[in-house]
Amino acid sequence: MASVSVIDVVRPSTGRRSFVRNLRGGLQGSEYAWAIAFCIPYVGVFVAFVIFPVLYGLWLGHAPSLYVELFHDPIYQQTVVNTIIYLAIGVNLKMFLALLLSGFFMRKGWWVKGLLMIYVLPWAVPALPTFISIHWMLNTEWGLINNVLWDIFHVDGPGWLDTSRWLALGSVIVSYIWKNMPFWTVILLAGRMAIPQELYEAGEVDGATGLKRFFHISFPLLANLYLVCTLLSTIFTLGDFNTANFISGGGPALSTHVLATLGIRDAFEIARPQLGVAAVLSALPLMIPLVMTLMHKLRTSEVQL
Repeated sequence: MASVSVIDVVRPSTGRRSFVRNLRGGLQGSEYAWAIAFCIPYVGVFVAFVIFPVLYGLWLGHAPSLYVELFHDPIYQQTVVNTIIYLAIGVNLKMFLALLLSGFFMRKGWWVKGLLMIYVLPWAVPALPTFISIHWMLNTEWGLINNVLWDIFHVDGPGWLDTSRWLALGSVIVSYIWKNMPFWTVILLAGRMAIPQELYEAGEVDGATGLKRFFHISFPLLANLYLVCTLLSTIFTLGDFNTANFISGGGPALSTHVLATLGIRDAFEIARPQLGVAAVLSALPLMIPLVMTLMHKLRTSEVQL
């Protein structure tokens, strides 16, 4: 008969007791019961508004035939191209300009601080009235921009949103950059302000001034932050619905849709919710690597803020 040591008998029960003790977090009796009672509503809200919609969406868009239909749809093919252009130009140009402007706002002076407050206003203003205003400014007949062109230069302005796919898509990208760039400028400005001044003083002694100061001191220390901000911005932009919807509405002739707006169009305008969910889920092959890269970057490197 095999012998059982006292350690083998005690270890499982001890492990269970330590797990329960860690789960309780030191709470005893009624304190633990109250903690559970307060957590239940939050757990319920999380399940109802996060877990259930995600699982339901995956169930709606699980059929392979939906993706076959999507991939043969010329509107979807054009939408994928639009989304790639939107991400590549919008995110990278926005982050590059934000990096440059963060250096400008490092200057000393009360007028720089006042200019920074004005510069942040586009991001602080709610998105919907902002984009609706830009949409009407770009109107071919009554828009502010075309009226200014006529009053000053006596020329008819182009149909920004009505005639050309590239003009409309460019208007969407410019509006997106103008609205979101101040936020990332402030983030990069905070990163610049966290760099010790002693490094710049030592760099001046070694002759690192001007562009040399930027390339040898500022940018190496901001590189991790810049990369993380770019990844986050790409993830946010991939799901951006407001800009394209309120600036161009997907026009002209459905030529400026991105995946987020095409999914809403398929789900509600043509009453194909499964197809709309599939259009949105088709972005997962890009979204998942971005999220994994972001998590890996945050775990393995120290981001300077």
